[in-house]
Parts: sequence; structure tokens; C-alpha cells
Amino acid sequence: MNMAATTAIRPGLHPLVSGVSQVVARRLGLRESATAVADVLRAHLPDLDLLTPEERAGSPDGYLSHILYAEEHFSVVAVVWRPGQYTVIHDHVSWCTFGILSGIEHETLYRDMGDHLVEIGRADNLPGEVSGFAPPGDIHRVRNTSAEVGVSVHVYGADVSRLGSSVRRVYDLPIR
Repeated sequence: MNMAATTAIRPGLHPLVSGVSQVVARRLGLRESATAVADVLRAHLPDLDLLTPEERAGSPDGYLSHILYAEEHFSVVAVVWRPGQYTVIHDHVSWCTFGILSGIEHETLYRDMGDHLVEIGRADNLPGEVSGFAPPGDIHRVRNTSAEVGVSVHVYGADVSRLGSSVRRVYDLPIR
């Protein structure tokens, strides 16, 4: 995972970073921030040439995260998934929005019942789609179910270059 802090703005990201900065400056609640940042991401979703061909290739060892921009209050991260790659079941330290550039991100949502998880929903996120969420209630697993390398852009309400990840907790509970 590329976790080097960066405040330099890659070509093509300036409108997104500027718009997110304006939302963050408003100091909204978690859900309101996720909704407002999703609107900004929808309006300024970059294309695949945001990443180099090497970055877009992914890794056979698991999905990769590339920090594209990070500052104290938010980060922009590109996630690259080869077909079939997936995350552990997890939740996040803050709000998150994401936009799909390629592939299909299949998301399974869960509720923590204390001693087990219950599946509460599924969604296939397709290229061009943007969504977002905020804790609590953001427990999920994501998998690239397409036959192509998937690329998505995530905006987190935290400095992941400092934290090392946007993940708050990994869940290893039985699913019933």
C-alpha cells in the first residue's frame, strides 16, 4: 500500500480536492459530509488516466491503495482491484465516499449483533456510480466481481497517510 503523505495535487484532481476542501470547511456532521462530498465526487469523478499504467495494473497479492492526496481532514485514495480480490469485513474511522472508474465493486453490508454479524444488504457499484456512507452502520466487505481490473476513487474524512488506513475495525465474527 502506498502510504506516503502527499499534499501535491495530481493533474485532474484539483477540482475534486478544491470541492472537498470547501465541504470539509463547513464542519458538517458525518452523514452530511458523506452526502456533500459524494455530490462533489459525482461532479468531478476523474478518469482512469489519473493513475499511471503501473498503478492501474494492481497486484496479484491483493488490492492496492494509492494515496493521491492527503491533508489533516481528508484523503483521496485510488483503490485498484484485480478480478476476485476483496477486503476483509471492516468499518471506517470516518465518512467515506467512492466513485467507480472501472470494474464492478460488489459490496455486502452487515450489522454487528454483538456475537455475530447479519447481512443487511448488497449492492453492485458500476463504473460512473458514486456513493458514500458514515459510521455507525458502515460495516462492509467489497469485492471486484468483474473480469477486468477495477479502479475506484475513495475520499475519506481522515488523513490516511498519518493513520495508515481508513479502517477502524476488522470483524471476524460469524455471519448468521
